[in-house]
Amino acid sequence: MKTLQEKLSSLPAARRKKIAKRTDALIAQEMTMRELRKARQITQVQMAKALGVKQEQVSRSEKRADMHLSTLQRTVRAMGGELILTAQFPDGAPVRLIGFASID
Repeated sequence: MKTLQEKLSSLPAARRKKIAKRTDALIAQEMTMRELRKARQITQVQMAKALGVKQEQVSRSEKRADMHLSTLQRTVRAMGGELILTAQFPDGAPVRLIGFASID
């Protein structure tokens, strides 16, 4: 049985590009951590391995309403991304918050 990556790589380049564009559009929307992980086509087992934890811990963290910034940052990095914090106010432009680069 072919993996998802093998199936995708066998598609024509134009189709792969369309899929990648749609994936990027979905990721740009608001998502829960679970939805983001799934959109990135990462299983809980893969995420657990990348974070050095058990799969059950990934499952629990995806259900949490409150998470430490350091945990969130490690999780996003494990998915291949970068955590960027932005403050949004009704009377002005978004402000990117800095100074969290050394969280670990």
